[in-house]
Amino acid sequence: MKVSELTVSDLMNYAHEYSDDPETLKLFATLLIVAKGYVKSYTGLSDEQIDAIPDLIIAVKIVANEMYDNRALTVQNDKVNPVVKTILDMHSINLL
Repeated sequence: MKVSELTVSDLMNYAHEYSDDPETLKLFATLLIVAKGYVKSYTGLSDEQIDAIPDLIIAVKIVANEMYDNRALTVQNDKVNPVVKTILDMHSINLL
């Protein structure tokens, strides 16, 4: 599997969300786009480069799941998930 092959269903299964509510499906579709964008921005990799790194599949799933679990407006923890940070740091090409 490649990051570009991830589906809304993949993210929902990872989050243990089994609703067929249209709003929930729409939310997960948005989360998929945003999580992929986050990984691309963080690493500086192109779509093709991201697809070549299987580790990034789990990073996208974790980022999307974190966004789903933490939908509240208030910020209680500004730390990046350490697993995601480690995976993304290993493949980041835009380090400052």
